[in-house]
Amino acid sequence: MDRRLFLMSGVAAAGLTLTGERAALAQAAKAAPSPGDARLTAAFDQVLAQDVRSAPELATSLGLDTGANADLRRKLDDNSEGAIAADLAQNRAARAKVAGIDPATLSAQARIDREVVLYNIDSKMVGPSRFGVSSPQGPYLITQQDGVYFALPDFLDSTHPVKTVADAEAYLDRLSLMGQQLDNETAGQRRAAAKGQVAPDFSLDLALGQMAKLRAPAAADNQLVQSLTSRATAAGLAGDWGTRAARIVEAQVYPALDRQIAFVKTLRPTARSAAGVWAIPDGEAIYAAALAQATTTTLSPDEVHRMGLQQVAELSAQLDPILRSQGLTQGSVGARLDQLNRQPAQLFANTDAGRTELLASLNAGVRSMQTKLPQAFTNPPNAPLEIRRVAPEIQDGAPNGYYFRAPLDGSRAAIYWINLKSVHDWPKYTLPSLTYHEGVPGHHLQISTAQRAPTHTLRKIAFFNAYLEGWALYAEQLADELGGYASPVERAGYLQSFLFRAARLVVDTGIHTKRWTHDQATRYMVDTVGFAPGRSQREIERYCVSPGQACSYKIGHAAWLRARDNARRIAGSRFDLKHFHDVLESGAMPLSMLERIVEERARAV
Repeated sequence: MDRRLFLMSGVAAAGLTLTGERAALAQAAKAAPSPGDARLTAAFDQVLAQDVRSAPELATSLGLDTGANADLRRKLDDNSEGAIAADLAQNRAARAKVAGIDPATLSAQARIDREVVLYNIDSKMVGPSRFGVSSPQGPYLITQQDGVYFALPDFLDSTHPVKTVADAEAYLDRLSLMGQQLDNETAGQRRAAAKGQVAPDFSLDLALGQMAKLRAPAAADNQLVQSLTSRATAAGLAGDWGTRAARIVEAQVYPALDRQIAFVKTLRPTARSAAGVWAIPDGEAIYAAALAQATTTTLSPDEVHRMGLQQVAELSAQLDPILRSQGLTQGSVGARLDQLNRQPAQLFANTDAGRTELLASLNAGVRSMQTKLPQAFTNPPNAPLEIRRVAPEIQDGAPNGYYFRAPLDGSRAAIYWINLKSVHDWPKYTLPSLTYHEGVPGHHLQISTAQRAPTHTLRKIAFFNAYLEGWALYAEQLADELGGYASPVERAGYLQSFLFRAARLVVDTGIHTKRWTHDQATRYMVDTVGFAPGRSQREIERYCVSPGQACSYKIGHAAWLRARDNARRIAGSRFDLKHFHDVLESGAMPLSMLERIVEERARAV
């Protein structure tokens, strides 16, 4: 997973500085000292320091662009021609450093930490070493959801702080580098095109449309300028920020964006209509690697496809009686869910006032579930969470929802972004499960818990999508067990959420290995899940350019359920749900490790 995708999928505040973290690590080490633990911590320190120095945007997202790393706040990540090779060399050196520590010299938790970090490093090296891309889950440089034009404005607006004059100056420095980043990326896409690594035609169309929206305003009115001026004003920072930023946008950003638009337009006439990665060189191998990376399993595409079909059938059967109880008796389950979606009582107004009301309902849902958490968690965190709409400039191609992590020092809240291009994509009965997935007890609780645990920062930022998204689906089910769905129709929304993720197993493998078309996959999603066509189409377009990622959710959910069922079987009457959930303190990990560690914890009770 490349850095930008990782940052979008990351979550939650930690509230720890590096100094505070090392104190916590030292306290943990006192409980079970082992001779190699200090060596492992030192190796992790070195690897983290190198990672931070080579990734200024990551440093800012983590709140580590301070002190000796303060200069990083003025820089952007390197996306020049040699960047992928440099990252690969750095990861190989990091792996050698960590692998050189004998696990027999480590405490139990340190052995887990070593294993997780090595797995994560190995996973990050797959794309660069085998395919010359940053990640097999992101084989294209420019798409409707990938590229400097898409990611950097979001990063500058939501992640780069503007609290001091120095912050504002650093913003201008980063803005002045955007033109070079765009040109580097254009050159990179030219090289990738020569190897056949170009996104499908519909993806390029969406990307071009979004680039045009970014380019359309006068420089002074561009979101890149307005973000700085509005926040500088709010912080009371004197200075001619708007004029200076507009000058950079006009002289540097717009010309580079024009060059990128012109180049992408030259790609468009010969771009393929085939939606799947199978159509590019090494496509089958890329998808196999993407599926393995996303799910942290060895499941084959055919196995995943069959699993999806089976779960779609089971969940449709569970939804049928609920829909009948609501007077919806005609047509397939998907057709009846579509009927429910259209009922006026389920819809917010598709206006700015309706959007405000929808966001208020999400915040109310987070607050309500927070009061229920002590029933299932030993010490549930209450870290701040902001829920914001996706910027209109990128909503056409953006995912329906995604997360930005908070910095480790807690200086900014985590942000959950929801795509409100059409409010009617979000019927009211579907929103509780969404809240539980993205907020609590989902992503926000899980990562908040992991981040406060006495593990190294390198562990906290290790990324395993199947663990994270599997937990978020498990959280939707846990919310049901805690009484989080107030009516049968809200429970239908929860089951529809599961049906949606099961259908993803079918369409992702269908697109990338069975040669389903973009329209065929969209029709399946609409007919099976009952989502509005626009929402379904955006989902399918996302899977087309992010192969494998959509499969991580339901496969991860199945692993969490197996782990809990196995712990209950082993512990018997001694099983305690809060103790089971305490495994979150161990941090994210591959699914096979999760099931093993839960079993070890259950046997030790």
